[in-house]
Amino acid sequence: MLILLTGLLLGGTYTLIALGLTLQYGVARIMNLANGETLVAACFVTFWLYAGYAINPLLGLLVIGPGAFVVNWLIYAWLMQPLVKRARNRGMLEVDSILATFGLLFLFQGLMLQAFGGSYFNYEFLAQPFSIMGDSFGLNRVVAFVAAAVIAAALYVFLYHTDRGTAVRAVAVDPRAARLVAIDVRRTAAFAFALGGAITACAGTLLSTFYTFNTSMGVLFTMKALIIVIMGGVGDIRGAVLAALVLGLTETLVASLLDPGLTLAANYALFILVLLFRPQGIFGKRPA
Repeated sequence: MLILLTGLLLGGTYTLIALGLTLQYGVARIMNLANGETLVAACFVTFWLYAGYAINPLLGLLVIGPGAFVVNWLIYAWLMQPLVKRARNRGMLEVDSILATFGLLFLFQGLMLQAFGGSYFNYEFLAQPFSIMGDSFGLNRVVAFVAAAVIAAALYVFLYHTDRGTAVRAVAVDPRAARLVAIDVRRTAAFAFALGGAITACAGTLLSTFYTFNTSMGVLFTMKALIIVIMGGVGDIRGAVLAALVLGLTETLVASLLDPGLTLAANYALFILVLLFRPQGIFGKRPA
């Protein structure tokens, strides 16, 4: 039971990371390789606000989320929009966006390295035991899971119970058909890209409350998000949530029963199995 609950708590935070990339890739068609740097930047901003101004990380979400939304909107408008305009097809856009965001990855990583150095950082926030079914967990992990669940639930309500959310899902399914019903595809794609960045930043804030971080760990989380998105099915919110929980459980099982150093290998093994047997994703249907 301890391993199961620990895996679920970790998977809850992974859910937000994956949902951010799901929106950016599934809706805006941008494979953002700098997604992990957004997460790391949020970790450092949260650390700075907490250590320098004693601002509660949960309250910091009210600043970091909107701030990340604006930054990602500008990135889309200034860097991605020209790529979208010149792309003749989806494949060309994906290749161009991979190259562009690969450059962004190193730019952001270099800026953070210049600002914070290569040291590891952490801080104490709700670092006290919390009992669940007789097992003890860090209260910071439990609070991060609950906050992640609330954000994910709010995203679900937005996507499935609002007109703007319906437009986002329509663009994800078929941009050409969306234009026929008067949906502004470019504006909706920009909104989805910015929203995805904001959700990823929120994940970084929550992760920083119990995780030791540094400037170079963004690539690792980008890869984890990509594995989750492919496992869950591109653009599938339900699949991303379930895949994130499965990944969290897998990492916890391997770290607890085998060797913590094998968790990354287990991630890729799981990824390969999905590509071999469920390439369409967990809830996807095989093409006829």
